[in-house]
Amino acid sequence: MLFYRAALSLSRRTLNLAARAIRAHRKDTGSRWRRLDPAQQALLAGVHLYKGETFAQVSVGFEAGTTTAWRYVRETTALLAEQAPALEQGLRRARRKGWAYVIVDGTLISCDRVAADRPFSSGKHQQHGMNIQVVAAPDGEPLWTSWSLLGSVHDTRAARVWKIAEHIKASGLLGVGDKGYVGLSDAVLCPFKGRGKPQWKKDADSGHAKLRSPGERVSPSSRTGASYAGCGAARTGPERSSELRSSFNSAKQDEKRSMPEPSPRDLNSYP
Repeated sequence: MLFYRAALSLSRRTLNLAARAIRAHRKDTGSRWRRLDPAQQALLAGVHLYKGETFAQVSVGFEAGTTTAWRYVRETTALLAEQAPALEQGLRRARRKGWAYVIVDGTLISCDRVAADRPFSSGKHQQHGMNIQVVAAPDGEPLWTSWSLLGSVHDTRAARVWKIAEHIKASGLLGVGDKGYVGLSDAVLCPFKGRGKPQWKKDADSGHAKLRSPGERVSPSSRTGASYAGCGAARTGPERSSELRSSFNSAKQDEKRSMPEPSPRDLNSYP
């Protein structure tokens, strides 16, 4: 096997966030010895989640066993998922920031299922997966992500399950969603459906699309199969999609607030 030097597009702050959670967990559980220290474990999990390298590949790079790498990733994602904000917390943050609206969007997290598992099949995406609802800031920063539902569940039904419209209305904000949320609530603004619309409806839809477009970039990796979806739920099945998505959101929110990237010479303490 060949080895090479590589970079990971994560800040030191995000790495420290995961390392602190791991260190506290080890102290609480009385763990005396591990193959990797907390910072190395956090980096291992980051490489797997963001770059999609398999457990066999990352285990060799970090000089640990494949089972150890699998266990470290499971532990790290669970710890980060516990830090993910609730919907009420995300909306309170939006109020503190002075935002007048939030973006509501749904995405499908791909997962391994056989053809007979019809409940996991999404007719819209023509593949198996889990439905995840996302509430984002006007600039596209994720504020909250839901736990997972079956891929066959429509976005409107999923939003009703999580009471997204009720929470948005109670917080005094407005929601901006796509046509999949038509009829959900007067608190969630949606574009007009149909063809041959008058010009004023076209203009309204154009302005609506400009407001909603940053939210379409909230989880691009989930849609394109790049980092998260390519290595998380897609290979481990639907039972972990909620945990992985929450941990991914927790890390991304911290990344958004992170300081400028350190220089390569500052990273010598990591493998």
